[in-house]
Amino acid sequence: MLFNYKAIDQSNIQREGTVEAPTIDTAISAVQKRGYTLISIDETVKSGSLADLLHIKFSFFQSVSNKEVVILSRQISTLFQAQVSPLRIFRLLSAEVENPQLKLAMNQIVEDLQAGSSISRALAVHPEIFSSFYVNLVRSGEESGSLEKAFEYLADYLDRQYEVVSKARNALIYPAFVVSIFIVVMGLMLTLVIPSITKILTDAGQELPIYTRIVIAVSNFMVNYIGVILIAIAAGSIGFWRFSMTQVGKRTIDEFIISIPYLGDLQRKLLLTRICDNMATMLGNGVSMIQALEVTADVVDNTVYKEIIELSLIEVKGGRSFADAIAEYPEIPGVLAQMAKVGEETGSLGTILTTLANFYRREVNNAVDTLIGLIEPAMIVMLGLGVGVLLASVLMPIYNLSSAF
Repeated sequence: MLFNYKAIDQSNIQREGTVEAPTIDTAISAVQKRGYTLISIDETVKSGSLADLLHIKFSFFQSVSNKEVVILSRQISTLFQAQVSPLRIFRLLSAEVENPQLKLAMNQIVEDLQAGSSISRALAVHPEIFSSFYVNLVRSGEESGSLEKAFEYLADYLDRQYEVVSKARNALIYPAFVVSIFIVVMGLMLTLVIPSITKILTDAGQELPIYTRIVIAVSNFMVNYIGVILIAIAAGSIGFWRFSMTQVGKRTIDEFIISIPYLGDLQRKLLLTRICDNMATMLGNGVSMIQALEVTADVVDNTVYKEIIELSLIEVKGGRSFADAIAEYPEIPGVLAQMAKVGEETGSLGTILTTLANFYRREVNNAVDTLIGLIEPAMIVMLGLGVGVLLASVLMPIYNLSSAF
């Protein structure tokens, strides 16, 4: 939803503008983050026009992809290197952006910059697009006077993360598609084809093999209880989704994912790549260890590793070294803790973490390549067995029946 607001900035100048937020409380918080004192705020979408209705209905589906943020960051970095002013950079890019949500955010950032806001504060108003990691790195660049370097770091970091995650995700799209098609085809055969053949076999009065009787029983169950099956699948999906939204559910799912043989190892390496790369980028840009850990905890998309970082943060605040804090957890490889300890002792922790991030990134790439090589023959064997059993359960009785005459 869009909200109109009137506010007073830090120079006691009245400002007017719009902010997009799901609720009015979120909108108020967004305005206050700009450093404004709010006077009034109200929802702009009040009429029943088609445009307004379409905006409400489809705004949920508008989102900014990681790829768009990567491209935007690279463009900002390039323009900073060309010595273009920040206000002009965001004004130029806001005119080029096609995504409606990103365009709206860019326009609001331009407004905030014109009002005297810093870049990091203007970006922080849009956490759904710019993560806390992104904002903190920009803020560090502002404080050190190296914004050009900060955006270059961001562009490189997001490029690396996008490449690794995209490769891992794309490796699973093909097998997921094939398995889904296989399940649909088997379901259609069991509900449409097998019942027709079953009538022929039962009318012949011949003794059927055990595997044929099992296939017929499964087919009869699916035909007779298809409604119950669909309701059970829907109820199970909704129940699983609601469970995954809870803290206990999310942790249970995250623990299960990293415990799956091979795939769990791949997920752990992905998480370690993100942790090391994130911390190396922030430490290399002048961010303190405590702030780097705080931001990394927000960035890591796994409850288990998030808790490890948060507990390590508490120990680091208490005076313990980072290496000693993470060494207690079995989810953290010993080589990571040992190399981090060397980095802390030599004052080169950022460089060590960069080396580890590159190492785990190569491990992820190798694991994905191996996974792709194993998935194709495994799927061929699985599909062949499934189709073979189904055909044998039908064709063998028909062959025996024809041989009897």
